[in-house]
Amino acid sequence: MGRTHLIFSAFIVQILRSVTMTTKHGLITDSFKVVKKAKRGARKAKRPLSPPPTQESGAATLQEEELRTLRHFDLDWRFGPCTGISRLHRWQRAELHGLDPPEEIRELLQTHTDPEYSLSLWRDYPL
Repeated sequence: MGRTHLIFSAFIVQILRSVTMTTKHGLITDSFKVVKKAKRGARKAKRPLSPPPTQESGAATLQEEELRTLRHFDLDWRFGPCTGISRLHRWQRAELHGLDPPEEIRELLQTHTDPEYSLSLWRDYPL
């Protein structure tokens, strides 16, 4: 046991010497070239400008806004549950119970027949 202890102690001494020797030689960053990053303002100036909006993007924006309004209607618990029924049926049921659903929702649902408009946010989930 004495010999093993002696070998282990010698090993520890070697490790400590190597650690103290490396700290005398300098930092690890002394071995690598320093790369400075460009400032954010300069990088943004190099980006090309986006093209001006066209009529199609305006129509897509209108559709996105309408669908966002309908999703908010789906998530508004004041008008009752919306699973298993169409948005128009939910609106009519809320009107029947005197919950005053927004008239804008009914108008949207009557002008668009696309399932994306008529079916609720939860249409893909079974009852």
